[in-house]
Amino acid sequence: MYLQKISLVNFKNIESQTFDFQKKINCFVGNNGIGKTNVLDAIYYLSFAKSYFNSVAGQNIRHGQDFFMIEGDYLLNERQEKIVCSLKRGQKKVLKRNGKVYEKFSEHIGQLPLVIISPADRDLIVEGSENRRKFIDGVISQQDKQYLQALISYTKIVSQRNALLKYFAANRTFDALNLKVYDEQLVEYGTIIYNKRKVFLEEFVPIFNIKHQIISGANEEVNLRYKSQLHEVSLKDLFEQNLEKDKILQYTSSGIHKDDLSFEIGEHPIKKFGSQGQQKSYLIALKLAQFEFIKQQSNVTPILLLDDIFDKLDEHRVAQIVDLVNSEEFGQIFITDTHANRTEEVIKKSNQEFQIFKL
Repeated sequence: MYLQKISLVNFKNIESQTFDFQKKINCFVGNNGIGKTNVLDAIYYLSFAKSYFNSVAGQNIRHGQDFFMIEGDYLLNERQEKIVCSLKRGQKKVLKRNGKVYEKFSEHIGQLPLVIISPADRDLIVEGSENRRKFIDGVISQQDKQYLQALISYTKIVSQRNALLKYFAANRTFDALNLKVYDEQLVEYGTIIYNKRKVFLEEFVPIFNIKHQIISGANEEVNLRYKSQLHEVSLKDLFEQNLEKDKILQYTSSGIHKDDLSFEIGEHPIKKFGSQGQQKSYLIALKLAQFEFIKQQSNVTPILLLDDIFDKLDEHRVAQIVDLVNSEEFGQIFITDTHANRTEEVIKKSNQEFQIFKL
């Protein structure tokens, strides 16, 4: 699979631009703020029907305009595929594949597998558990439709349960039977999600450890642990134990929506004990493991987006990444960098066909 061409109209700061791509390595170089990352985000959009960097869709429309459009031409299994994503202010986003409109965006997830590595990934370390759950969900959802549907259903029912708890509090009433209906559905979907997350991490962690050893030169001991209330108690018992607490708080305080990942270096939280370089190596290893896992599960080589990854890495780590990228396991790669000379020097060492766009 590879992206042959992309056309952008009114997307972020880009008025109108078309790029024709090489099969292997495509680089965007230029000063900060010129739009390099926006091109990568447009490519991400075509795989996920949303931005990696801004969840408010309307804010991705160019200032002063009333719509954006992204159009991509792919070669997928020797077949031409055209994906178009567009949004008009005040209207719903539209996603089309070969002219046919998707009724549900979830049907598109996993069709064009993609992994992005970006400075924004640091949120996985420094921000709350929601970011780390989104990471797990994003990896599993690209190759497991049952998981994605269970996740969508679970999230919707938690919102409904929370609304019911607020209603009880506002009206000084309580209906155990009504609440039980939601609890039973949450137990069904939540158990599916928990079991799939557990199996996923059993497969994923060894891949992550191998990638990290390569990048760090096997000089650092790291760990990735799955934290869940369900390790100790069933979801049904959890809801029963926390019922009084939920009534007071007026929201669902326990469940798989409280799961987390623990990122560790030398048995300590990498957030507190890892240098910037160590944290970046950890995140790159995490994303390269995501790439490998999706490739193994889908038998399709994902597109890889590398946004400004050479910054804050020493020469040794950069060299290790170039060696990885040079291997046959990677397909099409898109890179952004502020230093044109550095990019060219690094890419030439890869001995792969490449193209540099100076923005």
